[in-house]
Amino acid sequence: MSQPPYFIKEQNIMKHKLKRIILLLIVIILIFGLVVGMGQNAERRHERNRFAHTTPTLFFHGFGSSSHAEEQMVNSLKSKGITNTVIKANVNSGGQVSLSGKLPHKIKNPVVEVNFENSRETNYRIDGKWTKNVVKALQKRYGMKTMNMVGHSMGNMDIMYYLLANANDSSLPKLKKQVDIAGHFNGILGYSKHPDSPVNQAGKPAAMDQYYRELLPLRKNYPNKQVKVLNIYGNVGNGSDGRVSNNSSKSLKYLLNGLELSYEEREIKGVSHSKLHDNRQVDDLLAKFIYE
Repeated sequence: MSQPPYFIKEQNIMKHKLKRIILLLIVIILIFGLVVGMGQNAERRHERNRFAHTTPTLFFHGFGSSSHAEEQMVNSLKSKGITNTVIKANVNSGGQVSLSGKLPHKIKNPVVEVNFENSRETNYRIDGKWTKNVVKALQKRYGMKTMNMVGHSMGNMDIMYYLLANANDSSLPKLKKQVDIAGHFNGILGYSKHPDSPVNQAGKPAAMDQYYRELLPLRKNYPNKQVKVLNIYGNVGNGSDGRVSNNSSKSLKYLLNGLELSYEEREIKGVSHSKLHDNRQVDDLLAKFIYE
């Protein structure tokens, strides 16, 4: 049985109204998205302008650890009134970086807590590549032009292999200050062939670990003219921090080559490897070296 003409006409009117309503809703959603997007872009530009005039300090944790190991040092800086800005940089197992953290209106000495989800990657060249991803993400998002870097244990190798691959890349932010804590530049006790090889006055080891030899090009390429380095190591009484010999830590000096470079060493007596990132003396040395 066919429907009456008036019913068909009403159906067509209703369909036409429904289409108009749907079209209107789509336009409203598009306009709302555009307005929100413009607001977000404006906020990003404002954040970028505020951040670009600062020198953030990036913290890198050790093997099998996470950004939680950095919190003691960062909280110390916050309690001293040195910083009011903390950014989180999470690096997934594929090396992709996601940034989080809200910037205050007046940014003061921002710090970046770097977290590697795969914290057991022992290919230092990959670690250096992931470190570059963090640097470039901060550069793209916030316009970072200069930076400081702080490493604990394997975090130092993240920094060194980043520099090995990128020291001469002028398009990347300039490194101003570097703090190395418990660095195993010439090997680890129980894992390397020459983990306690003696060093001479220039910091050159008598015998060199494989990874140390890979870092030797830094003697020519290290950004000597602009960077200052503080090397901190612990001594539990046997010439090591229990995991890394003091000789291995002190071998950093030879890689720097001493060309127009400010280099300092500080021994922390009685403090073991894993406790160096949770130590008030280290906190004070770091704060004074970077910010005073």
